[in-house]
Amino acid sequence: MNTMRVDRPGMLSLLQDGGRYGYQRFGVPVNGAMDEWSHRLANVLVGNDPEAAALEITLTGPTVRFAQDTLIALTGADMGVTVGGVPVPMHCAVMVRHDVPVVFGACKRGARTYLAVRGGFAPAPVLGSRSTNLRARFGGVAGRALRAGDRVGVASPYREVLPVARMMVQSAMACVAAPRPTDDLACNAPEALRFLPGPQWERFTSEARKAFAQAAFTVSNQSDRMGYRLEGPALALSSPLEMVSEAVSFGAVQVPPSGAPIVLMADRQSVGGYPKIAYVISADLPALAQATPGTALRFRAVTADIAQRELLAMADRLQSIAASAARVLGLAAQ
Repeated sequence: MNTMRVDRPGMLSLLQDGGRYGYQRFGVPVNGAMDEWSHRLANVLVGNDPEAAALEITLTGPTVRFAQDTLIALTGADMGVTVGGVPVPMHCAVMVRHDVPVVFGACKRGARTYLAVRGGFAPAPVLGSRSTNLRARFGGVAGRALRAGDRVGVASPYREVLPVARMMVQSAMACVAAPRPTDDLACNAPEALRFLPGPQWERFTSEARKAFAQAAFTVSNQSDRMGYRLEGPALALSSPLEMVSEAVSFGAVQVPPSGAPIVLMADRQSVGGYPKIAYVISADLPALAQATPGTALRFRAVTADIAQRELLAMADRLQSIAASAARVLGLAAQ
């Protein structure tokens, strides 16, 4: 089996796939990629299933090398990645020669870069997923971030030789990029994160509802994969509210007694007892996942029809890119 060797781990490099579903009733978080768009895009660019395991790299990246010539794709934040000193383009498939270092720098903009490899990373799944659960220490690579010296299996298709691999051999380059499958790759960040009113929206004061929809909030330093704490106007309830804990989802905006909202992210808990003022729509969660501490955020209310239309448009765009990438790579006939 092909393997990826880690020479330098970076700040926080985690294996994540589409998530661990079906176990929330037992208190097991979904986990999965923070920026689901970039994760899926990286996978389809190398001909993988969109939910395959990829490497999520936060803020500063690793140095890795592969035991065999490997097709990779990079999406999300630009970390100025080089292969053998040659800059690697984002948002397209790149064939990398074996044992040549792939060096990641620091994010130029955004928070997370995604590295997908042809076939996907292949550690043993736990509860049906290869996603890393840091708090419970399972999944991914021993339930933790990568360390120097780790070797991670890659499920490269058996005896597959792509046209881009022949191009690399003929050119004697350390890496060679396939043509971009389409120019329509970006999931553009909205000026304001769109939201749907939460189930307790009306239980907040009119001033709190107005502040959430109009004021600016800042991502706190006390933010992580479980939730983004926001600094800004305190959001008050119109009267005391005692709640029975209920299910929560990616993008739910909970408001604890302090009045400082928390947007629940990929490593969120299964249930929560704080009132939910809003839900960030799924189509805007990738932009939120790329926000770093200190980033200013605004919110704008939309209808459920708009939220559904935007999510379906993203799915259609990904499907179109996947089909185009397969043609570029010569996978359509295989």
